[in-house]
Amino acid sequence: MQWRAIARSTVGTSHIKKQMPCQDYGGYKVLNNVIIGAVADGAGSAKYAEIGAKLAVERALGFLTNIERWLQKQKHFWQSHPQPLSEEQASKIFTKMTKKVIDALATQAARDGYLFEDLACTLLVFVATPNWVAAMQIGDGFIAVRCQQESYQLLFPPDKGEYVNETTFVTSANALRSLRVEVITGKSEYIFAATDGLERVAIKMSDFTPFAPFFAPFEEYLQETSNPEQEDTYLMSFLNSDRLNSRTDDDKTLLLCCYDDNSDSQ
Repeated sequence: MQWRAIARSTVGTSHIKKQMPCQDYGGYKVLNNVIIGAVADGAGSAKYAEIGAKLAVERALGFLTNIERWLQKQKHFWQSHPQPLSEEQASKIFTKMTKKVIDALATQAARDGYLFEDLACTLLVFVATPNWVAAMQIGDGFIAVRCQQESYQLLFPPDKGEYVNETTFVTSANALRSLRVEVITGKSEYIFAATDGLERVAIKMSDFTPFAPFFAPFEEYLQETSNPEQEDTYLMSFLNSDRLNSRTDDDKTLLLCCYDDNSDSQ
């Protein structure tokens, strides 16, 4: 397998004190040379935010997986197509995906007697091939990428509203208008997606650039770990460390991906 990845979430200390569950969720799927990843952060004020975050990630991954299967049948799919999506193509795909997520949240709310806003969450999604990355974001959190022989790059600046802790959610009336899309080309060797619980330690907020000493150890860990999903001690020790919890009391979710081209025939 040429993509190696791991997704992990931990509950924040503030949630532990209030006896609240972790309201973050992250996941990914590897489809040959393509990886699809998503993370979501449930709104702290939303009654069933953890349900909304999980459903949003699962629907996003499911939609993009179905697109991949359809493209395979057309024999014109991402892993054999060296040209990146245009930003217009990516916007169309991510907009349709977001509408599916919104519909799923609305259906869940109606079925279980929730308010739609009870499932409020942010959403960050990416599709990566050996040659390009397309990503979208609604709300806060961040996606950082490092292409071959380049420095870490933040795809979107954090989405912060006028007031503290204010951001946009998938359930917001302006969600689709707030959807941000980016397509970058080049051999992407490392991708890091996370909810906003890690923003303070990962991003230099003065100029919205990635703090390289934060990202580098995780990239090294992923490169040296043959099966990240089973060998997660290092990652979980970091997420639950007193040092990190002294900097942030929020839930924390991260999704790490690296591309190993040792067996790449291209």
